[in-house]
Amino acid sequence: MKKTVYLSLGSNIGKRESNLRTALEHLRTLGRITAVSAIYETEPVGFTAQPWFLNCTLALETELMPKQLLGRTQNIERQMGRTRGTRAKGPRTIDIDILLFGKAVVQTRDLVIPHLALHERRFVLEPLAEIAPELRHPVFHATIRELRDAVAKDRQAIRRVGNF
Repeated sequence: MKKTVYLSLGSNIGKRESNLRTALEHLRTLGRITAVSAIYETEPVGFTAQPWFLNCTLALETELMPKQLLGRTQNIERQMGRTRGTRAKGPRTIDIDILLFGKAVVQTRDLVIPHLALHERRFVLEPLAEIAPELRHPVFHATIRELRDAVAKDRQAIRRVGNF
């Protein structure tokens, strides 16, 4: 049975936009992409001494189960040169996060859905609100638009820079 999954993509090393486009092509092998947000340039959060990110979100219809999807997205990251360093939130060629998986709530050692920090991350909520503003968070029961509006006051710089 197909589920609609929402993913976020981010890149701040190398040809950032090309990295996003390549990741999208890889993700097309996992199901049908039904929506893609614009591309946003965002300043880093947490570890700020690194290049700015390009970010986007997408909706993917897939028959994969959550752990299978995680394995496939991590494989795409590795194929694209992602190395998981010792610094959390550090520079990366590509980062693919599973934000939402239908209405599922998953909590394992390796995977938490909805994404643990989704409701706090303007750089994810802004593009996600563009493609799914009325989608409800399965734990907080607020819409993506409401969650975005709640963090819109934060000082993180974010600007729309292009489309796919």
